[in-house]
Amino acid sequence: MASVLMLENIWKDFSGLEILRGISLEIKEGERHAIIGPNGAGKTTLFHVITGFYKPSKGKIFFLDREVTGLSTYRIARLGLSRSFQITSIFPKMTVHENIRNAIVSKLGRRFDWTSLLSRSKDIQEETNRLTELLRLEGVKDMLAMTLSYGWQRRLEVALTLALDPKLILLDEPTAGVDVKETRGFVQFIKEVTVGKTLIMIEHDMDVVFNLADRITVLNQGQVLTTGSLDEIRRSEEVQRAYAGRK
Repeated sequence: MASVLMLENIWKDFSGLEILRGISLEIKEGERHAIIGPNGAGKTTLFHVITGFYKPSKGKIFFLDREVTGLSTYRIARLGLSRSFQITSIFPKMTVHENIRNAIVSKLGRRFDWTSLLSRSKDIQEETNRLTELLRLEGVKDMLAMTLSYGWQRRLEVALTLALDPKLILLDEPTAGVDVKETRGFVQFIKEVTVGKTLIMIEHDMDVVFNLADRITVLNQGQVLTTGSLDEIRRSEEVQRAYAGRK
C-alpha cells in the first residue's frame, strides 16, 4: 500500500519545553490508525503539527509524497487533508442540509464566486442530497444543527469532514462528550462512512479504538512508545506500564 502520510523525526518545543520528541510515523493508504496515550503525551500537539497549526521545531512531514513541512493549514487542507476537532465546529444556526451544502461549496469553489456558484447550483444541490443520504442524515436534514443532540452534532461534524472528499481524515476524539448510549451507534456510523478512507484518530475510549482501528500508535511523554496491531498493543507490557504505572 502507498504511503499517505510520513513523519520523519518530528520535534516540537515551546520556549524550550519539549512536547514532541523525535516522532517518526507512516500512515498507509486505506488504514484506520489510532493515536493513543496518557494525558499530556502530545497527541493533540501532533495533530496541530500535521495540519499546519504548528510548525515543527525539527523534522519533516510528507503528505501524498509531497513535503508539507511548515505549510499553512489552508494549503495543506487544499491538498486533501480534513480534520475534526474535540469541540464541534458546525454552523449551529443552519440546518443540517445547509451545513453539508457549505462544505460542498468549499470543496468545489474554494473561493467565493457568485457567478461560479450560480452556474453550479444544481450540481451542488444534487451533491448535497447525495451526501445527506450517504451519510445517513436524511432524518434530520431540516433540523437546525443547534437543536440536535450532542451525539448527532458530532455525527454532523464527521459528515462535514467527509463532504470535503479528503485523502486523509483526522478525527480528534470523535466520541468526546457523547453519552454511552449514543457512542455505539456513532462508532458504527464512523466505521460505515469511512470505508476505503484513510483515517487517523485520537481517542481515549479503548472500546472505540479497538472497534475502529487497524493499527495503533502509543505516545508517551512526546515519543512513540510503540506502534502495532490491536493484539500487539493489548499484549504490550510497555503500554500497560505507560497507562497504569505497572505491568
